[in-house]
Amino acid sequence: MWEALQAWFLSFGQEYGVNPVIFGAIYVGAIPFFTLSIAWLVRNKRAGKSIVLPVLSAGSFFVSAYVYLAIAGKNIPSWVWVFLGALIIYGVYSTVKSVRSKISHEADAAA
Repeated sequence: MWEALQAWFLSFGQEYGVNPVIFGAIYVGAIPFFTLSIAWLVRNKRAGKSIVLPVLSAGSFFVSAYVYLAIAGKNIPSWVWVFLGALIIYGVYSTVKSVRSKISHEADAAA
């Protein structure tokens, strides 16, 4: 069963021109850098510094695997882009909510 699942998963790479291992490595590899960017954003916001660079950094790491998909992929079905768009919108909403909570919590603790 594991071999069949693996073969099915890897067949997407051949069909759509995207190496699933590379996509997964980018996706998982970006997580620590995204987390560090969010910490940088929270620190800068609390210190009253500009948050432009941390936001750009976090956003870049957040979409990095999808950028690979857009560049390397071919014949990607429309539903995949709709699904990824929904994931990105939810991710942005969730991240903004989390950052606001962390900033508010830190401000309450300092007061």
